Amino acid sequence: MNFYNEDALTPRKIVEYLGRYIVGQDRAKRAVAIALRNRVRRRKLPEEMAREITPKNILMVGPTGVGKTEIARRLSQLVNAPFVKIEATKYTEVGYVGRDVESMIRDLVEKAYHMVKERHLQEVQEEAARRVEERLLDALLPRRKTKERVSDMVGFFLGQSDTGEVEHEEPEDTKRQATREKLRTLLREGKLDSREIEVELTESAQVGIPVLGAPGMDEMGINLGEMLSGLFPKKRRRVTMTVAEAKKALQAEEAEKLIDHDAISKEAVRKAQEEGIIFIDELDKVASASSPGSGPDVSREGVQRDLLPIIEGCTVNTKYGPIRTDHILFIGAGAFHKVKPSDLIPELQGRLPLRVELNPLTQEDLARILVEPENSLLKQYKALLETEEVELVFTEDGIAEIASIAARMNLEMENIGARRLHTILETLLEEIQFEAPERKGEVVTVDAKVVKEKLHSVVADTDLRKYLL
Repeated sequence: MNFYNEDALTPRKIVEYLGRYIVGQDRAKRAVAIALRNRVRRRKLPEEMAREITPKNILMVGPTGVGKTEIARRLSQLVNAPFVKIEATKYTEVGYVGRDVESMIRDLVEKAYHMVKERHLQEVQEEAARRVEERLLDALLPRRKTKERVSDMVGFFLGQSDTGEVEHEEPEDTKRQATREKLRTLLREGKLDSREIEVELTESAQVGIPVLGAPGMDEMGINLGEMLSGLFPKKRRRVTMTVAEAKKALQAEEAEKLIDHDAISKEAVRKAQEEGIIFIDELDKVASASSPGSGPDVSREGVQRDLLPIIEGCTVNTKYGPIRTDHILFIGAGAFHKVKPSDLIPELQGRLPLRVELNPLTQEDLARILVEPENSLLKQYKALLETEEVELVFTEDGIAEIASIAARMNLEMENIGARRLHTILETLLEEIQFEAPERKGEVVTVDAKVVKEKLHSVVADTDLRKYLL
């Protein structure tokens, strides 16, 4: 689902859309819906005013597996916006081992570039297909060529100075033209797809340059291979393949020739800085309740301080051009069960002004998650076994029992939220998934009795459930 009419993107409709995939968590849904709607409102303002309005970044607080990441991911899909999910723990202060925090912006621009490029490629597919057809016909029925003697000087400029000859294509006569049109008809009908032909493909020159500290070059947004490959001529190689295979290879090559890479780069930068969403997970892992000053706490606080200019607004250089981060929407998230949001440095707290708490999942929530979302877990398992002609049926009491066990395990062990359902269902359905190819045509019913029989021994064994559930 994607709203092409921005005016239709009302907060209520955004919440309804998110409700199709995420159970509960209404406060978080409302917060992101308002943030998204404000982007639409901002575009309607005069440019001078719009520059002053920055997004109200959000901090989601809640245990793992309750829907924090899913809310942000579905939000980006709804508006076809560049979206990057990163873990705060992979970044560290300069001087420590880890990635530079600016790399998240480069990742976002890279994502935007591929999104824009994909759209531009779709727009030129028709023209590319026309060109591919002519190239395939040339391979199936090569044009006649004659060689004409030329002077050494003219031959030099034409690249034929070694022979003093240059090739000319002869105009096609009526008979050859009729044959070509017949081949065109057969080609369009797919009757030549299995025929082998020889086609000429272009491959970029690969430049391998050993650079001291090369593993970190991507952090600078620089690819020396790409920069220097333009200095070398592109290689042409002749390959024998079927017509069907040649269509795909040539279609990609011709489409690539038709798009304007510079225009795509500019549009990608604009899209990333105006519509981009960055989800920073595990933010609680870089907070510390103890007093800073030594050990790992120095690096943790350093990461927070490095994040400040990125979230507040700065310019980051990327290989597609400089990008401002002022209007990127940042959504921070963390469980915060060992530390509190107030343990973040005050400056970072101020840059995440909206805080929403996501509630732990109850037994009722877990039961709803099994059946209500589009492509829910139970629907997925049913669809997988239908490919083996096995019908899987879950009764209401069976679903309730699965949810009950999941809630109990989350309470007695580590609370991993809805992810507990994955482990329980895999253990429950292991046998039928293994035997499905030999049980075609059967109907397998999963009720409370079956759930108890399959999982009773695992649930009862404290040591065993640590590994299986």
